[in-house]
Amino acid sequence: MEDLTQLGLKLAGILVAFTVVMTMVAYTVLAERRVLGFIQGRLGPNRVGPGGFLQPIADLLKFIFKEDIVPDKSTRFVYFLAPVIVTVAALMSIVVYPFGPDIHLPFSLPLIGDTIPLVVARFDVALLYVLGVTSVGVYGIALAGWSSNNKYSLMGGLRSSAQMISYELALGLGLIGVILQSGTLDLQSIVEQQAGHLGISGWNVFWVQPIGFLIYLIAAIAETNRVPFDLPEAETELVAGFHTEYSAMKFALFFMAEYVNMFTVSMLATTLFLGGWNGPFVHQIPILGVFYFLGKVVLFLFLYIWLRGTLPRFRFDQLMSFGWKFLVPAALINIVITATIEWSGLFDLLSRYLKVSAGWWG
Repeated sequence: MEDLTQLGLKLAGILVAFTVVMTMVAYTVLAERRVLGFIQGRLGPNRVGPGGFLQPIADLLKFIFKEDIVPDKSTRFVYFLAPVIVTVAALMSIVVYPFGPDIHLPFSLPLIGDTIPLVVARFDVALLYVLGVTSVGVYGIALAGWSSNNKYSLMGGLRSSAQMISYELALGLGLIGVILQSGTLDLQSIVEQQAGHLGISGWNVFWVQPIGFLIYLIAAIAETNRVPFDLPEAETELVAGFHTEYSAMKFALFFMAEYVNMFTVSMLATTLFLGGWNGPFVHQIPILGVFYFLGKVVLFLFLYIWLRGTLPRFRFDQLMSFGWKFLVPAALINIVITATIEWSGLFDLLSRYLKVSAGWWG
């Protein structure tokens, strides 16, 4: 009976996390269209509901009722499987992100007890799990390009495979500095180690890991195929890239997976570099941690939108050269610097200094 109760609580937690993420994804699409409209001197969608608030629902209904067209020469099983792989790989990592600290209640609730954890699943190798699961998405994109039997789709799939594999290396190397510094792959522990008296003094991005943060940020934008690294979907060259032949709900799955991936890499950046749910007064009022965490994620999503409205697209040879000739060497240098500081014991000295300074100012 106790096992069934724990299973039910885990499923409830998954449902809540899924609902929060999918709601934010839906309104990120609306926010992107409105912000791009502002940048380009136009209004954007503002007709469906007050201020366009119901536009995501209208878009969902449009996808549901559109005609589902399947190319005659496609490899049908793989053609249908590809968007499922991409979407599932994007969603699976949500369960390990800590949305906030454990909330300790002054009373005990039936089945739950007196502690509510704000993470669905916590385990020692959560970061490794995130990197492994998200890397599976490239298979769905490559299979989508191949199974459509369209030369533009195939070219988009090949580009995406090359791009994601190349920048995945830089992304992983950019995170090794944080792992060396924290000594763990547990995301919750990494967040807890970034706690400071002022809420920001212990964040990894402010000391020792600014280079790793920049490397991760650039590689994450490339991993999610966003401007200026959106070569797999280059409309001017490849029509729409790997999903040219997809329509209706299968296209919606690709569309949703892209924004879920934006959300998940933003959550990982927040967790590893910006202190996760840490912030002023979070230890006195734990629920503030959820708002701090989501607020930092929203800042990353806004950066994505801002870049799309301001930067041109790279050429593919420039994109690959930048990844292999600049990001990877910079990440290796960051690892050497971090390992040297860790070996010399300067991490502990810096940590003690920051805590003393934060206590003096606070």
